[in-house]
Amino acid sequence: MVAAVGWTRPERKAEAVTAYPSVSAVVPTRDRPELLRAAVRAIVGQDYPGPVEVVVVYDQSEPDGSLTELSAPDRPVRVVTNSRTPGLAGARNTGTLAATGELVAFCDDDDEWLPGKLRAQAEALAEVPGAEFVSCGIRVSYDGHTVERVLDRDSISLADLLRDRMTELHPSTFVIRAAALRDGFGLVDEEIPGSYAEDYEFLLRAARSAPLVNLRSPYVVVRWHKRSYFAQRWDTISEALQWLLDRYPEFASQPAGQARVTGQIAFARAASGDSRGAVRWARRTIRGNPREPRAYLALAVAGRVVRADTVLRTLHRRGRGI
Repeated sequence: MVAAVGWTRPERKAEAVTAYPSVSAVVPTRDRPELLRAAVRAIVGQDYPGPVEVVVVYDQSEPDGSLTELSAPDRPVRVVTNSRTPGLAGARNTGTLAATGELVAFCDDDDEWLPGKLRAQAEALAEVPGAEFVSCGIRVSYDGHTVERVLDRDSISLADLLRDRMTELHPSTFVIRAAALRDGFGLVDEEIPGSYAEDYEFLLRAARSAPLVNLRSPYVVVRWHKRSYFAQRWDTISEALQWLLDRYPEFASQPAGQARVTGQIAFARAASGDSRGAVRWARRTIRGNPREPRAYLALAVAGRVVRADTVLRTLHRRGRGI
């Protein structure tokens, strides 16, 4: 576990102005040029006293070298290509290994940091000795609707995450000590099918090392839309979630959390047209937790009572996912 260094006491915040750690913002991208530029501008424009570099990682797409023109003093923008496993996990790891900052922050190419994000997170991380990871709240934007999602807690444990995925813990909020990524709990796992749920697995592994620090303010706009990487990829989603259950037997200690994941698998099977598989997973879910709503949504989709995309649109307008 990496100990916090430098300005760790609140009374030393005056000194912190000249000692903020350098930050590398890793932005994986694929075929979203306009949204990408908005994301990069928001990072470059952060009112953070320390140096910030932006590492844009092109995944399975042609890199745009003109992005470097968005650089500013102490805010260089670098463009690289994914040299590891194709997909989000490999792209994030490529950027992390290319990063030079003491802290590494993630930002998806369709999201946008709000003013004050980096400063608030760096200060919060420094105030907790031994902390390696800090997150914050989000504003979910979907189909003209915006919903704030903020966790009412300052610290998140492994048990918390097994019980609940916590949508508020979005990758675009993550700020992590670089040493923890390289010599501690490690990089993003590239073995997960299709890179789906790699962020959740990453959170679980990070929380095993040390509780996560959380800010109760929304500092990131998260855009959900039909061009999402995983829209309609139901078979991949099902496979990845089963991989997650196999990898983390600790779910057995949290029946409600395990039922949440099996319910998601049931819904994915139903959405893919596998009614028999949906019913099998829904039954397993109900045995684990009869109150898990995903099981009943899966059965409704499997029975053609409602369409899967209708369920998702309704949930997304409320800032929630399946």
